[in-house]
Amino acid sequence: MPAHRRTNREIEVKLRVADVPDMLRKLKNLGARYESRVLERNTLYDTPDSDFRRRGTLLRVRVEKPAMRPGTSESGRRHAGRASARTILTSKFRAAPRSARDLRYKEKLERELVVPGSPAHCDRVLRSLGLRRGFRYDKFRSTFRLSRLPGLSIELDETPAGTFLELEGRPRAIDSAARALGYTPRDYFRGTYWDVYVAECRRCGLVPRNMVFDK
Repeated sequence: MPAHRRTNREIEVKLRVADVPDMLRKLKNLGARYESRVLERNTLYDTPDSDFRRRGTLLRVRVEKPAMRPGTSESGRRHAGRASARTILTSKFRAAPRSARDLRYKEKLERELVVPGSPAHCDRVLRSLGLRRGFRYDKFRSTFRLSRLPGLSIELDETPAGTFLELEGRPRAIDSAARALGYTPRDYFRGTYWDVYVAECRRCGLVPRNMVFDK
């Protein structure tokens, strides 16, 4: 039986990270505890007429494989290389902000399902329903937890278009952690990684395609 969870109200912001070693020091000084690092390969699906995108919804297949922190021993890297991947199907829908103050956060209603079988099987099922593959994006995601702010998720995302910190949780916890890490609400970014990638392509004079690491 696939593992699943109920619909969750996702509240988050992205923060651009200019200096990764400095951010890691700040997280350590803040008392954030490192939990894990994974390589994510994400694929968005939509109808041929892009109905999901127009309605502000998202359907994503994520293949997640454990990855070791930089500097890990060779034996540790071999162990991570043997670790099994998992495939997660995620749907997201627009969530009406509860107040004007909440407009500074990205809010979605989210539901996730860990699906059995291979990613190729999941792809075949979705395509048989008339959906097609769209934007693909990769990232290494390191997860941290902060005991004094329970319920807050801190994710450091290394992407081909730069590194970002994602803070997810209650608005008060997001604001508290962001402030402690040297950010203000003016630094909050509510967009998606597609928005991040398109902006980077414009800056570099490139045509947007997929935000993936070189194979």
